[in-house]
Amino acid sequence: MSMLTKQTLFLFLIALAGWFAILLQLYLILVNRTSPVFQTVMTFFSFFTILTNILVAICCTALITNKDYGACFFTRPTVLGGTVVYIVIVGIIYNVILRGLWHPAGLQRLADELLHVVIPLSFSLYWFIYVPKKELNWQTSFRWLIYPLCYFVYILLLGLYLKTYPYPFIDVNKIGYPFVLRNSLIVGLAFLLVSFAVVLIAKMQVGRRPV
Repeated sequence: MSMLTKQTLFLFLIALAGWFAILLQLYLILVNRTSPVFQTVMTFFSFFTILTNILVAICCTALITNKDYGACFFTRPTVLGGTVVYIVIVGIIYNVILRGLWHPAGLQRLADELLHVVIPLSFSLYWFIYVPKKELNWQTSFRWLIYPLCYFVYILLLGLYLKTYPYPFIDVNKIGYPFVLRNSLIVGLAFLLVSFAVVLIAKMQVGRRPV
């Protein structure tokens, strides 16, 4: 099997797992809903996990159809690097902070493991092996903060409508805005540290390659 075929197969499996997990989670939240359908769907799209896994699935699908890195927005090395940062944060926060707060079973357990473990690990591995990294620099790390910052504003505004928040550490109803801001700053620092780590890995990898 050629390198290109292996790469395409790897992408296909990540994309397949991603879209399957996203649709499975949507099905489960609709089946078990206690609110109107529209509100339930809005709640579904309030999760950073869901939005970021959608981003991963889109990137992988775009890479399958566009072999050239940079052929479209979602195949740019800078976008793929940022996506790695976001999906790594998804895995870290869930497995370190949130995993012990509930104990899903059956299909919900399957969706959870795909969204929070399998896809973060597999996409990170794909990025490490295949994605060009010469374009990444320390300034890129700060640009990658735009997405989580936009999410923070989005979730606060959406929470005013839904009267609920997707994560306990940003639940304004329970802990108030001062603690939400404090927690968000801590999470923002985590994003920046992971961003620095990704750029450092990229620089080390580029430095090892022969000119």
